[in-house]
Amino acid sequence: MHVEPESSRGFGDEPDGFDRLWTPHRMVYIDNGSRRDQEACPFCEAPKKTDEEALIVYRGQTCFVIMNLFPYNAGHVLVLPYRHIPDYTDLTFEERIEFGEITAHAMQVIRETKNPHGFNLGMNQGAVAGAGIAGHLHQHVVPRWRGDANFFPIVAKTKAVPELLGQTRELLAQGFSGYQAKSR
Repeated sequence: MHVEPESSRGFGDEPDGFDRLWTPHRMVYIDNGSRRDQEACPFCEAPKKTDEEALIVYRGQTCFVIMNLFPYNAGHVLVLPYRHIPDYTDLTFEERIEFGEITAHAMQVIRETKNPHGFNLGMNQGAVAGAGIAGHLHQHVVPRWRGDANFFPIVAKTKAVPELLGQTRELLAQGFSGYQAKSR
């Protein structure tokens, strides 16, 4: 007779068919999300801190690059304008140029420091589109490697990130040192 583990029990004694991966550390992310509407925007607050404290790897004139606090892969960064705007169409011409230039340079730096096989670039415009912080425009730059989608993200919706954020930030910040984004 097959007995379902306790973790896969639904209401009563009926199995619900789900395995559980307990990740209590994710509660920080969940709690922050529920308070986001009441607190200051973390992307507006980040530039007020030191680069190390805020995980910023580059500061331009109108835009900056910050590590993703909950990365999909090592080297996952966000490109953001300093201004608190929700949509790509809200960027000024100058911001749009720097935003694009910084994105391209971030890819170059990540290629030099992490040697990925490809990238995912993306912006979720609005909460309904999946933006976790919908009020402040941000673009994800996610390095990808052949075989990086092992069973964990597919089966357990969990990513194993083999490097600490501080270590990755230091490598990328060194790659950005001396870089000046082009502007008009």
